[in-house]
Amino acid sequence: MQIEAQSPIKHEYIDGRLYAMVGVSEAHNLIAGNLITLLRNHLRGSGCRVFFSGMKVRIEARNRFYYPDVLVTWDERDRDRDTLHFKRFPKLIVEILSDSTEAFDRGDKFEDYQSLESLREYVLVSSKRPLVQCFRRTDARLWVLQSYTGEQESFELLSLDLLAPLAALYEDVSLLG
Repeated sequence: MQIEAQSPIKHEYIDGRLYAMVGVSEAHNLIAGNLITLLRNHLRGSGCRVFFSGMKVRIEARNRFYYPDVLVTWDERDRDRDTLHFKRFPKLIVEILSDSTEAFDRGDKFEDYQSLESLREYVLVSSKRPLVQCFRRTDARLWVLQSYTGEQESFELLSLDLLAPLAALYEDVSLLG
């Protein structure tokens, strides 16, 4: 990943191949900023660490590096000097969906993320309409989906014990759908 550290363009790494990442929309950027603000305010002083799009997740079992939009880790192993440029033990990963990434985020990427033993919640956030989909790992190692739409006033991230207003997540965002 030495090439990545020196590159002005971010790349995801899949089976030895680099894939350039594209820029994001205004809605995507605002949602990410709103979510980071909600998470930092909620988790301040807890010892956990919140990262956004510039931090990679390493999936050793699948030989992958991805840049999730948001990730949260509590694991002390993610504080090692060896993990300054990537994290290996996220508890929560959030991807904000776009037309160009939605199928991959829902499919192969989610399948890869499921191999992370530490991951408790995988969240997909629509940038077109008020929709938050939380996939949660149960004690039986099954992934269960709970969706929050514009009909609800709030959404919940059980892995972080966070209940937040849906309006705060979409504050200042012009939705297209």
